[in-house]
Parts: sequence; C-alpha cells; structure tokens
Amino acid sequence: MKTRLNSFALASVLLGSAVLAPGTASAGVRVCTFPGSPSTALDEAVAREAFRTAGIAMSLAPGGFEGSDDDGVSLKELNKALARKCDVIAGFPRSALADGSGSKLTFSRGYLQSGYVSVTSRGSSAQASSAEVVAATYASPAQLIAVQQAGVKLDLENTAQLTVDAVASGRAQRAIVWYPAVVAYAMEHPQRHFEIAGAASPYADWNLVFAFGKNGAALQPRIDAALEKMASDGKLAALTRAWRLPESVQAAGLHAGTFAYRDGSGRSDAAALRMTLAGNRQSPQGRFIKVDASAPAEAPGFDRAQVAHGKTLYSSACAKCHGPDLQGLNAPALRGPSFAPAANSKLTIGGVYGYMANNMPADRPGKMKPQDYADIMAFLLFSNGYSAGKTKLTDDNAKASSTPLTAHTPQ
Repeated sequence: MKTRLNSFALASVLLGSAVLAPGTASAGVRVCTFPGSPSTALDEAVAREAFRTAGIAMSLAPGGFEGSDDDGVSLKELNKALARKCDVIAGFPRSALADGSGSKLTFSRGYLQSGYVSVTSRGSSAQASSAEVVAATYASPAQLIAVQQAGVKLDLENTAQLTVDAVASGRAQRAIVWYPAVVAYAMEHPQRHFEIAGAASPYADWNLVFAFGKNGAALQPRIDAALEKMASDGKLAALTRAWRLPESVQAAGLHAGTFAYRDGSGRSDAAALRMTLAGNRQSPQGRFIKVDASAPAEAPGFDRAQVAHGKTLYSSACAKCHGPDLQGLNAPALRGPSFAPAANSKLTIGGVYGYMANNMPADRPGKMKPQDYADIMAFLLFSNGYSAGKTKLTDDNAKASSTPLTAHTPQ
C-alpha cells in the first residue's frame, strides 16, 4: 500500500436501523478495500467477521476503485467509489499526524495497530565504506521518514512490494516500508527472512480502521461494538496475529516531544493511540495528490515580488525545520530529487500546495494567510528551477494545479 495523504468527501443512504436504501438491499452493505493494498486479505477477513458479529448483511465490492495499481487513490476516485460502488472502506489507514481523511468521514475503532518499519535481510551486514542505500516507496510516509535520516542514499521505488524486494534482491541494504507489505511479501516468498526494527518517526504509527461515508455512517456504533466483542473473545487477535508488529517494534515507542516542529502537530504515542482507537471523526486536511494520467498542464505562473516575499516568510516560518537553504533539517528537504525529481514525478504542484497550506507551519498549521502560502509556494517553485513571470500566483491557482512537480532548468 502506498499510503498517500489524501482528503476525502463522500455520498449517502439511510442505515439507522439496518434499513438499506433500494439499490443496496439485495447485496447488503457494500464493502470496498483499497486497490493494491497488501493487507486486503486481512481487511476482508475482519470485515466479514465484524459484520457477521454485528448482524449486518454485507458483500465485498471488488472493483470499487478504478485501477488496480499501487499508485494511491485520488480524491476523485474516492468520491466516485463511495457515491456509486461501496458504503464502507475496510483497511483505511489512519495516523494521528496525517491520517489522509476529511471530516466528512466517520471511522471505526482500530482493528490493527501497524505502521512503517525498518527492514533488513536476516544476516546482512552494512557496507561501512559507502553510504547505506535505503529503499522507500515514492510519495508515501516511507519517503518522508527516509529523507530525515542522515548519511543514506535513497532508492525510491514505485510500490511497497518493490520496496521490500529492493532489500530481498540486494538493491538496498535497508528499507523503510509499510509493515503489512512485509507480511504479504513473506507470505509469497516464504524462503525470505527479514529483520524488523522500529522506524523512529512521527509518521511511522498507523492503525487500520473501517471508514464510513454518509452511505454507512449510521453503522459505525454497531461495527465498533462488534470489534470490541471480537477483541474480548479473542477472534480479532486470531485474525490479526500474523499481521501484528513484532513485540520489539511495539515496545520501541517514541517519546513525547521528540519530534517537535516536524510536519504535522506533535502528539505523544498515548494521545495518538487514544485518538485512533476512539474513532475520532475530525482529522487534518493534509494530503498528497498523485499525478493524474491525463495530459499534463502548464505550471501556474508567479512573479518575482512574491518570490522575494515568499523567501522572507519561509525564513521565519519554515527554515527552522526544512533548513535555511531548503536542504532539510528535522523535516524533509524542499529542494532536490526527493522533493522535485527531474522526471516522472508522482506529486502535483496543487497536491504539495494543499498539504502545505493545511499542515504548515508545524506549530501553526493552516494559520497563515492564503496569499502568504501562495508566495511561499512561488519561492519553492523558483528554488526548484521554475522561472518567474508577470502573473501572480494565487491560492486558487496553486490549489488547482495538476502539473507534476519536477525540477526545472532556470531559463
């Protein structure tokens, strides 16, 4: 699973007393999983048992999302799936810092605490003579974790499966990867054995939950009660046993305050766990938007005056985390191939801008003026080789840009 940080909005049907709308009565509640997710088998098994325990008819809805790759799910795709093809999403990943959702979603309690881990091949040894090669999945929390580590050379892969394979095949000495992807890979390749360690980052800790749109929001209390019953009678533990993080990783929790001023608001592990397990319905609006397959658009214009103003704002609000030269300190670099690759970018300018405007600065997320965020974006574009012109970049234009974020050669 490539865990993009998307913002979601949804559609509706009456389910207050298990009464389904006309289009869904024959098949029961329609449950989707994410395309390409390595935890699909687990998600479907937990869904069947949870809905059976709750006494609610359900059916799995294969093909709920267009496409079956691991490129993430765009806002448009999610809207369409939940409006037309499914009522509930099983295997929705949530994090206290960047849980990829909007406030219109309702969530169940978590049924699996998982996250991102550091993976090496069992018995392997690092080469002391050169920088350690660390694989990570492009445009996912794995990349955000990896770029914060000093003295490493990144091997960016397109899928979580390829990220694990980079270690198995020797292309990388280590990988930062979504743990269910390791489990799925080991199931397919039982001859492969890995050493698993914790990934010390606020982006590492996630929970799998059920996400309900307006079509299924009334089911949330009943599914929560079913999950609680499954937890007490041991059925949930039996279903998730093979997928749970190793005890050594669970014991290596983060300390409160360790990651002050990193992207997203800081919380201790205890607070994060309380939020995810309680099914908190409010969540940050930050997200990463994947590049659409349609014809590329031109980058939005900006002028030199706002580049200068954006640089001043960046120095006061962003440099303490991202570095005075955008090189990255205790937050990712905002210049160079990990941010704006020369080609084949999977992030859009609008997606990066939306994430920044909703989540930054880390100590005051979303609190700056819209035009100030646009000026900072102009500075970031200019710093990555885009040329200034005569058109002013606005908040609306920045949000709407579907242009891939790639490094440019200054004219």
